[in-house]
Amino acid sequence: MSELEPPGLECLGVGKRFGAVQALDGLTMTLTAGATGLLGANGAGKSTLLRTALGLTRPDAGTVRVLGLDTVRDRAEVRRRVGFMPEHPCLPADMSAQDVCVSLARLRGLGRRDAVRRTSEVLFAVGLEEERRRPVGSYSLGMQQRTKLAQALVHGPDLVLLDEPTSGLDPAGREEMLAIVRRLSTDLGIRVVASSHVLDDIERTCDEVVVLRSGTLAAQRPVVIGHDPSGAVELRVSGDVGAFAAALEPRLVPFGVALSPTAAGDIGLSSSPDAALDAVRDLAGELGVGVERLVPTARGLEDLVVDAMGGGNRG
Repeated sequence: MSELEPPGLECLGVGKRFGAVQALDGLTMTLTAGATGLLGANGAGKSTLLRTALGLTRPDAGTVRVLGLDTVRDRAEVRRRVGFMPEHPCLPADMSAQDVCVSLARLRGLGRRDAVRRTSEVLFAVGLEEERRRPVGSYSLGMQQRTKLAQALVHGPDLVLLDEPTSGLDPAGREEMLAIVRRLSTDLGIRVVASSHVLDDIERTCDEVVVLRSGTLAAQRPVVIGHDPSGAVELRVSGDVGAFAAALEPRLVPFGVALSPTAAGDIGLSSSPDAALDAVRDLAGELGVGVERLVPTARGLEDLVVDAMGGGNRG
């Protein structure tokens, strides 16, 4: 995102209560990444946040801005520039995907010709070009999910809010949906906020992750995928740990990797380039020693999310 562009979503002290339930509690955060994943347990406030960002729910306190627009004062403009894919079934069963998308494009201000053109483009993009005239009621769940995504994109939004986009999909359908969602931000320049219960979906489609807990911001950090060769690791082997460390140390000198004991009695490696890990493997094979544990010392994304959601005490 350009430094001159406003954040995709910004919350300043946002509160929202439903009866005895405090759904959002002084939530303050700024989302500037191309694609942000929204995680949290049931009742954490994810759906309320999405509804508030769309202007469907008015906050009791604070301000929500979408693309720099106040969701209360500028609600009509927010609807014009934002697309929404809801989680639950909501499509009219007797209409075709083409009719659904054309109708919603017209409601969002497009003329008839532009609505038809955009509908053809988005249905092709989500893989429904051949099935576009069939009634939605005859679609599989995967095809209905694609239709919901298509209607969210048909008016050419700058930001899309996706609520559980892979919900109910089989493995093949999930893979296809994740690929489409990732293309939105990487290839089409559409900013994405995706709510999900599945961390793997967020890691594969988003640039940062936000975790909500009890209506507040519990964590926010970039998504980093893959092995970090500069990161320290902890190594546990079977047998005599001291003897293994003594034999390993000279093999790691050429790579600038130092060894140190850990609090748990394992072996700490100061960094983990691939060549150093190959040396660990080769030595273990030569000595007939089992490698029982080889993990990054730094806490990973999964650890952070579990702790932020209140599961840090689980074994």
